[in-house]
Amino acid sequence: MTEELFSVEAYARTCEATVTAVTDDGVVLDRTVFYARSGGQPGDTGTLRWEGGQRRVADTLKKGGLLLHVVDDKAPAAGTAVVADIDWDRRHTLMRTHTALHALSAIVFRDYGAKVTGGNMEPGAARMDFELESITPEFGREVEEKLNAELSADRPVKVTFLAREVALADPDLIRTKVNLIPEAVDPIRVIEIEGLDKQADGGTHVRSTGEVGAVRVAKTENKGKAFKRMRIELVDA
Repeated sequence: MTEELFSVEAYARTCEATVTAVTDDGVVLDRTVFYARSGGQPGDTGTLRWEGGQRRVADTLKKGGLLLHVVDDKAPAAGTAVVADIDWDRRHTLMRTHTALHALSAIVFRDYGAKVTGGNMEPGAARMDFELESITPEFGREVEEKLNAELSADRPVKVTFLAREVALADPDLIRTKVNLIPEAVDPIRVIEIEGLDKQADGGTHVRSTGEVGAVRVAKTENKGKAFKRMRIELVDA
C-alpha cells in the first residue's frame, strides 16, 4: 500500500519515495504527495526525479488497488529512490475549487434542503448537480451572494478521521444522494468547514475558506426533473 501523504497534509508539495512496482499503467511508490483522481477531483500532475533521470507524471489514478503515477516515458525500475514533485499551482487551484464546492453544497443543503447528485471539477471551475425542483439565474445570483459571504468569513477547514460506523451514523456527513464510499474504507476521512459544513471526503482542500477567494456562479442549468446544475468559477482563475 502507498502511504498517501496528501490525505493528512494537502500542502506537502514534494517527498522522497521508493519505487515499489512498475505496471503497464504506471509507477507505484511506497509514499506519495500525488492525489489520485476520484470523487470528481482530477489526479495530480508533476515529476518524478532520480539520480540520472526524470519523468513527467501526466496523471495519477487508482487501479486494482494500486495508486499509479502515469509517466510519459520509460519508468524508473523497482527499488529506485525518487523525489516526487507535484505541479503545485495546479493542485492549489484545485484545492480552492474543491473547498468552494463543499461550501456550495452546504449552502444549498442548509437553505434549500437539496442533496448533491453529482459533480466534477477542473482547476478554477466546477459543476455540481442538485436534487432541486427548479433553478433560475436569479437563484444562481442568490446562492452566489451567500457563497461569497461564507467564503469571506475565513472559516477554518479541518481534516479528521472517524471510525466507519461512527461516520455513517451521522446523516449529515453524506451529502450526496447515494453513499459512494466503498465498504472497505475505514476509518472515513472527514472535511469540516467550521460552522458551515462537515462531509466525508477524500480530496484535498485549503486551510480556510478565505484562501478560496471570490467565486462566481457562471451558469445554472435545468437538466431534467429534480436534476439541476450549477457551474462555478474562481474569479481570479
